[in-house]
Amino acid sequence: MKRMPIVCLFATSVLFSFGAAEAQKSPAVRKIGFLAWAGSSPSGANEMFRRSLRELGYAEGHNIAIEYRPAEGTPQLLELANALVRDKVEVIVAGGGPAARSAKEATKTIPIVFATSGDPVESGFVDSIARPGGNMTGTSWLSFELVGKRLELLKEAAPGVSRVAILSNPQHPGEQRELRETQSSARAMGITLEYHQARTRAEFDTAYDALSKQNVNGLLVFPEGVTWSNRLGIIDFAAKRRLPSMLGWKEFVEAGGLMAYGPNRDESFKRIAVYVDKILKGTKPADLPVELPARFELVINLKTAKQIGLTIPPNLLARADRVIK
Repeated sequence: MKRMPIVCLFATSVLFSFGAAEAQKSPAVRKIGFLAWAGSSPSGANEMFRRSLRELGYAEGHNIAIEYRPAEGTPQLLELANALVRDKVEVIVAGGGPAARSAKEATKTIPIVFATSGDPVESGFVDSIARPGGNMTGTSWLSFELVGKRLELLKEAAPGVSRVAILSNPQHPGEQRELRETQSSARAMGITLEYHQARTRAEFDTAYDALSKQNVNGLLVFPEGVTWSNRLGIIDFAAKRRLPSMLGWKEFVEAGGLMAYGPNRDESFKRIAVYVDKILKGTKPADLPVELPARFELVINLKTAKQIGLTIPPNLLARADRVIK
């Protein structure tokens, strides 16, 4: 009987050691929600985000779980955002403005890290770029300084351009300021603009019909989710009308457009992973400034140039970050 306490103590010690070892083997799994409007942004963003998390030491199924929720349209986004809240994710990544807006409506407490092509202040996501406030932060691909540069590059590629069509989504935050910046650049270059807004495929078709009658000889697209989801129609219209086009994101050019000048969006999703890591480690979204583009890239599609009968000046090709042949 006198030996019983020793035996119990030994058994307790073994169980404690086993439990400690198991705790070391099985770290807490952190739960992240990824909300996106399927088809509204180029593919690969989700994989780039996952890859960046792996580089930061996270492994799915080991210490992290990602609940990926792609919506087929904007009405479904809020439903999926609410589902992520019910699933008690620790952070919501919102791919695009509509996803960020739905996430914002779904929760005021769970941290939200967004990637948006719009103006996050005008959208009401943050109080300011430097001091977001609230539960939202992230990255924005919108830089008003590059708007005029896009028109300059289009004119350099096709010096004869004098009447440029603009296609844009009127619901895109920052769209009107983007238009004003473009108009200012156009006046300085002696270019006339034909401005058309579109939100649906039918509205884009109406815009194409109107532009066909306006004798435009250039095309400028404000890049964001709606114009991206209608990219094939835009690219087909430009090809049929033999219009030199500036499309904003490299992914438009990879799909067959002529030129793009804009931020490297892959880098943006790398930074989103860094922000998620910081939040999981205790940093508040309000203390993480919204990141703006630090680097822009010029991409030119020579196959498309040949198709529309355009010769790109050698000095412009030499400055391109990537040329598709």
